[in-house]
Formats: sequence, C-alpha cells, structure tokens
Amino acid sequence: MNIWADEWDDDEDWSGGGAKSRRLVPRGPFLGVSVYELDPGKWVIYHAHHGSEELLLVLRGQPTLRTPDGERKLGPGDVVSFPPGPEGAHGLRNDTDEAVRYVMAGTRVSPEVVDYPDLKQVTAQSKHGLFLIHDVEEEKA
Repeated sequence: MNIWADEWDDDEDWSGGGAKSRRLVPRGPFLGVSVYELDPGKWVIYHAHHGSEELLLVLRGQPTLRTPDGERKLGPGDVVSFPPGPEGAHGLRNDTDEAVRYVMAGTRVSPEVVDYPDLKQVTAQSKHGLFLIHDVEEEKA
C-alpha cells in the first residue's frame, strides 16, 4: 500500500462528513491504521472513543482540528494524539480550497463506545457484530 495512491475503499463513510478512506492494515484485533482524504468543505464528526486511543498524522493540507480545548489549524507533519475518554474528543474540518490527507492510527478495542456530543448520540459496537446507536436525552431541570 502507498499513502499517496488515490485508491479508496468502498466502505461506508464513518466520518459523517464525506471523507474518503483506505485501510492500511487488515482488520486486526489490536491495531487500526487508515489514510483519509478530506476534500474542501468536508469534515470528520466530533467524537470521543471511550476505549481506543488514536494518533493523527497530517500528510498534506491544513485541516482545522477541534478538541475540548478549542480549534486550531494543523499543517503537514503535525502529529496529535487523542486519549480515550472525553478529553480525547476530536473532529476535523477542511476549510481550505485544497484536499487534506492524513493518517489515523489507533488501538482497536472491543467492545467500544463512542460519544458524538454534537449529535447527542452514543454508539456501542463489538467485533462480534454488535452495533447500537443510542440517542442521549438532555437532562431536564
């Protein structure tokens, strides 16, 4: 595999915002690594893994990274890690006129719970076929 090849998987878009992706390692039990490309105006939904740790490496372009600390512009060569839990929440946007390409690597935990604060949803999934989406109700005072 080559991170610069313009060959993309036909899998469902898990980014929520139109990212193209290609797995760089087979679906292993412990490691996941994929290359992604975000065209102008595309994004990756803001989310937090409760079991998995992830690492982002920007290859090309200037994505805007959103974390609990706010937003900042990244550039080629920037590396950011996201620990499990709410403190590791992250999302990316491409606000530029050029494509953004990056690698995302992470531990694969099963079962896994992922929180999507903007959607007010939580997902639970396992390698044994479980996939559940739960709508989180807002607390009433």
